[in-house]
Amino acid sequence: MKLPTIALTMGDAAGVGAEVIAKTLADGNVYARCRPIVIGDASVMRRANALVHSTQSLRIVDDLATWIPDASRIDVVDLALLGEDEIPFGALSAKAGDAAYRYLERANALALRGDLDAICTAPLNKAALHAGGHLFPGHTEILATLSGTREYAMMLTAPGLRVIHVTTHVGIIDAIARITPERVFTVARLAHQTLVRAGIDSPRIGVCGINPHAGENGLFGNGEEERQIVPGLARARAAGIDVDGPLPADTLFFRARRGDFDVVVAMYHDQGHGPIKVLGLEHGVNITVGLPYVRTSVDHGTAFDIAGTARADEGSMRAALDAAIALVP
Repeated sequence: MKLPTIALTMGDAAGVGAEVIAKTLADGNVYARCRPIVIGDASVMRRANALVHSTQSLRIVDDLATWIPDASRIDVVDLALLGEDEIPFGALSAKAGDAAYRYLERANALALRGDLDAICTAPLNKAALHAGGHLFPGHTEILATLSGTREYAMMLTAPGLRVIHVTTHVGIIDAIARITPERVFTVARLAHQTLVRAGIDSPRIGVCGINPHAGENGLFGNGEEERQIVPGLARARAAGIDVDGPLPADTLFFRARRGDFDVVVAMYHDQGHGPIKVLGLEHGVNITVGLPYVRTSVDHGTAFDIAGTARADEGSMRAALDAAIALVP
């Protein structure tokens, strides 16, 4: 069986990205399940290897067509953007923000060319990204723009729970305005397609309301559920998608974890992110659905406060890599 080729992008060099990659790739079993290649700066990866006392050597790879992975080495597509120790740990840097974007740019190009099956991303810092001249809310929007993808969504997973979002990185007032029947249908369809790809033949999808108690028949709100959600769900059902809702969010996440649903459709950022993060950042995974390739990510930030201490937990990166392997067709 052909193993999937998965790029791990290093994220912000001042954060814990390279460290959690080094710790993850130190497990030789990874190489029995995929072909991992790091995209970033060899100098930053070398620093991370020393930090965690890795026994793996470092090799720069120029041609993926002839490349053969080896568990004794960490292989790097070296963009050579940052010098040795140029970016201090925990320091906001425009140069590191620009480099994090360039790693994604290269990974996207390689994936579109067919050299990669999936991209697994370490965290970037949004302030550094903006300081570097790239005004995006995060990875999801960058990769959608680079790949020319118009219909996409963010899915988060944690043990026992999956959540996909209708809106993400916008203020709550703007989020409510962006919830439309068309968008609700699109997100339900993307959720269905993603879970079928992951081996769930008939995914059960629970859909949150916007207001408390999903509006409770017009008692709360101004009819947003009936106007903005219900028509999208009707269209999803007509397409053969198993959706239920809109349902009160305060009980839906409990029901999903109990096993009533395979995924929850959240209407806005905090509605969906909160329950996932209560279950533990160390096992959370962020998945962008709708891209022309598989993309997963850790569900934590750059952790500037502990960067350079060797204390970063690699559990989320392991989980993200596992998810990428499972999602590659």
